[in-house]
Amino acid sequence: MRATPDSLQWDIFCKVIDNFGDIGVCWRLAADLAGRGHRVRLWVDDASALAWMAPGGCAGVRVLSWTTPLAQTDLNTLDDHPGDVLLEAFGCEIAPEFIASSADRYCRSGLKPVWINLEYLSAEAYAERNHGLPSTLSVAQGGAAAGWTKWFFYPGFTVRSGGLLREPGLAQRQAAFDRTAWLGKQGIVWAGEKLVSLFCYEPSALPGLLRELANTGIHGQQTRLLVAAGRAQGAVSSAAAALGLTAPQRRENIDKKSSHSNACKDCMLSILYLPLLAQADFDHLLWACDLNFVRGEDSVVRAIWAGKPFVWQIYAQDDGVHGPKLAAFLAMLGATPSLQTFHSAWNGLTSNDRPAQGLPAIDLKDWANPAQTARQKLGMQPDLVTQLLDFVNARLSTPG
Repeated sequence: MRATPDSLQWDIFCKVIDNFGDIGVCWRLAADLAGRGHRVRLWVDDASALAWMAPGGCAGVRVLSWTTPLAQTDLNTLDDHPGDVLLEAFGCEIAPEFIASSADRYCRSGLKPVWINLEYLSAEAYAERNHGLPSTLSVAQGGAAAGWTKWFFYPGFTVRSGGLLREPGLAQRQAAFDRTAWLGKQGIVWAGEKLVSLFCYEPSALPGLLRELANTGIHGQQTRLLVAAGRAQGAVSSAAAALGLTAPQRRENIDKKSSHSNACKDCMLSILYLPLLAQADFDHLLWACDLNFVRGEDSVVRAIWAGKPFVWQIYAQDDGVHGPKLAAFLAMLGATPSLQTFHSAWNGLTSNDRPAQGLPAIDLKDWANPAQTARQKLGMQPDLVTQLLDFVNARLSTPG
């Protein structure tokens, strides 16, 4: 018997490639669905990041290990709760044992799940062009489910795409956010200096950013750099050492009697290393800062919802396709020339007629309007989960 449209069983498959962006998006998706009354099985090959990303878990979401092959004990439980929706994230291929089990149940019950491929986020024209397109699976593609239809769902920034993840009540929670109180709970004594979050890979322009902030701060004001755990801290540590800056402090070692900890004598910059943050606190970090440096897909969406000036380090690809992808994103954002130039330098993008250049000056006033306008415009569009539910409900198979 098919579940009601208000309480569907979802099976989401996720492979963690690197940097935890895949599991970050999939967890937000799963938690959002569960918050709207749906049941989710999240199959993931490496769930270790959820220990810090979502330490409290989420009612309605069951995390299962995606082993090769899938454990038969896990497959046996599917008979009691057959999936209504199969979702493969970012082109991963659902385990063939699971597909075979789903096909067997279809033969017995006549209930076929809706099969969705959730694609990567892009502002390029193909996202609109390909959103919602079907593909009939061959024997090689679908195995026991040959002849079934897979639907391609493209997140995006226009009404003709699948939208962005935005859980209900996000704007209200942000409006009630107390910046000073949250910083205090993190052990950060804020004395009014400019706050900058840094979540990056290893951009070649990073030493230049640290040098500029140390010399002038932002708009001539003292600046504190809050560095996310992981690769960003490794990059900052190397760059700071090369520049002769003293070792940044970790949050747990802050002298709470001090307004800030200088990374160098008589300079405008202090640097603080943060521990791993749960997704909710990562959002709070973006809300608390005056400028956010983000990387990858999940964090750039959260930076948009923060509505603060931000700089995105896009994931670089060997074939160079990240360049046009970034250009399309900046065009969607309505980025000013200054913001476009900074993004180009931060991402190390050059061309024959545009040689490599240093970072231009940070201009919070110039960069604020694109961020605020994008948040307002995109916030008026249906969010990804709302659109996904409408899409699925319109395609649910009927018995027979």
